[in-house]
Amino acid sequence: MMVAPTVTDTTANPPDDTALVRAARHGDMEAFESLVSRHERRIYGLARRMTGSVEDAQDVTQQTFISAVRNLSRFRETAAFSTWLTTIATHAALKVVRKRRSLPTHSLDEATAPAADGHIPHPEFIADWRETPDQLLQRAETRQLLDTAIAALGPGHRAVFLLRDVEDLSVRDTAKVLRMSEANVKVRLLRARLQLREHLTRTFGDAAHRYEPGAHAHDHSTLFSGQEAPHA
Repeated sequence: MMVAPTVTDTTANPPDDTALVRAARHGDMEAFESLVSRHERRIYGLARRMTGSVEDAQDVTQQTFISAVRNLSRFRETAAFSTWLTTIATHAALKVVRKRRSLPTHSLDEATAPAADGHIPHPEFIADWRETPDQLLQRAETRQLLDTAIAALGPGHRAVFLLRDVEDLSVRDTAKVLRMSEANVKVRLLRARLQLREHLTRTFGDAAHRYEPGAHAHDHSTLFSGQEAPHA
């Protein structure tokens, strides 16, 4: 006779996600509640930034865990439970965003649309930052400005940026979650970073050290270094 596994969550030696999932599959809802407690804040944060709405983020978070518990038997443990959960949340959030596409939106996608020759144009405003990134992160308004900049991205670029640079998924996992090629993930990530860089530079950049458009036209080496490209 098979005995259903049980999980005792202790502060000193908490069970990993796999153990909790296996217990939840056998009806241990306390184990699933532990999974919810462990991942709820992260999933909400992802949904909040993808949808730009507190109400939608709450709905997406709830839908994510309802879907997870209903489909727990389908989770094959070939990937991390956190990645599987992120996939569910991402698709739920994108579904919400698609429903709002008929509404006016502010997007920076056009600023980095590929040129006829295939190059991705650089931002028109690049300048040395008055403070280091570490100093900026200590400022109370920085998180709000970053959230605003992320919200200004188009849905596709926003999703790639959040999964790669916030959730820290690999390029391969990001491609799987979004059902696109790895090459497409890399291109969208580059565009998203360029857009965010320009958006934040307009706030934090030192106008006295603004670079002339064209001086950085095809120089990737100085884009994030804060050093001016040498003039010809």
